[in-house]
Amino acid sequence: MRKLVYAVHTSLDGRIEGPGGEFDWADMGPQLSAHSQELTDRADTLVYGRRVWEMMSSYWPEAETISDHPHDLEYAPIWRETPKIVFSRTLDKAGWNTEVAGGDLTERVTELKSKPGKDLLLMGGAGLATAMSDRGLIDEAHVVVHPVVLGGGKQVFGGGVRTDLRLTGTRTMDGRAVLLTYEKA
Repeated sequence: MRKLVYAVHTSLDGRIEGPGGEFDWADMGPQLSAHSQELTDRADTLVYGRRVWEMMSSYWPEAETISDHPHDLEYAPIWRETPKIVFSRTLDKAGWNTEVAGGDLTERVTELKSKPGKDLLLMGGAGLATAMSDRGLIDEAHVVVHPVVLGGGKQVFGGGVRTDLRLTGTRTMDGRAVLLTYEKA
């Protein structure tokens, strides 16, 4: 059975974005980029909530014209080609090889996990991740903690229910960030 893997960047104070919604603090060094590629290689479907989808779809289709960062140049074509699912109650359609999913979240994710294929990779965000965590749908979490205190902003799992996890790994990335890997307890 496929796993649903959640990958997220967070500040030391547990925020996924700053007080003004900024996400300019996550430094993608070579080791962190390699880990991102490992996760992408494990998956055949990228999963998003609407807000993260809108952020991703406004950047990755044209990333090579916006950035010369090695991570961006390597990941942009992968992003465009990989099938994506965006869970939304308000979005009707999405481009870039993306299906819009609505309806019962548990039912839809359970159906996706039961199909043959590689893992599903939930990228960033808090709302959808919290909803999936509350329903026991996330099988594995890769939390990258960056050395910055944002002092406000959206929390990783804000307002969710208690969920016990088991630490399965730790790794320092680029001498700067720490990767914490968890599975359901």
